[in-house]
Amino acid sequence: MKKIFTFFLYWSALTLFTQELPKGFSYIKDVAPSIQKELRYCYTNNFVGASVEGYEEPILITSTKAALALKKVQDKLIKKGLSLKIFDAYRPQRAVNHFGRWARTPKDTLTKQQFYPKLNKRNLFKLGYISSRSGHSRGSSIDLTIVDLKTNKELDMGGPYDFFGKVSHVFYKGITKKQKENRMLLRKIMLEFGFKPYSYEWWHFTLRNEPFPKTYFDFPIK
Repeated sequence: MKKIFTFFLYWSALTLFTQELPKGFSYIKDVAPSIQKELRYCYTNNFVGASVEGYEEPILITSTKAALALKKVQDKLIKKGLSLKIFDAYRPQRAVNHFGRWARTPKDTLTKQQFYPKLNKRNLFKLGYISSRSGHSRGSSIDLTIVDLKTNKELDMGGPYDFFGKVSHVFYKGITKKQKENRMLLRKIMLEFGFKPYSYEWWHFTLRNEPFPKTYFDFPIK
């Protein structure tokens, strides 16, 4: 009887702290647990300079179809002594709205030197860095890089994640040969397993034939 009661408590705890995802979505840890993560929007190391609305826990969620494709990428990288590291996956619409409110607050320039030193914040919408909708909210867009498992350090991509500027463009010429090779390695392997790149952000990819191409979800990440 005691064992049954203990199991019931354990099951209740799992139910309490794990939300039921919409059909067609998965936790990446359940599909590809070896993928590394650094969910910047859960904390303060991001262009907003604060935890972003909707990111309640540092957990990766994507469409199941995208998660399965990422597993294939990871399996191939592991054989080379490398690993994916994801910065952002599914993003609730409320987080996108938070970005919009931040962009419309010109006096809040706390993160300017780190993320947009050469840009006027009032132009972020016009230049396409901030928008009212994001492909991430459809569940199949991913921001990521590659890590060397021997050193546990990210490969040098020639520019930091989420930087607003030309250095983030995939084919930016002002970086070294090795940095270009690292970008092309990421691009090549993501293309191989069904992801399409975004030319203005070396880290951003979207699954081709994504399962929810017109639906923007807003359930929280927890």
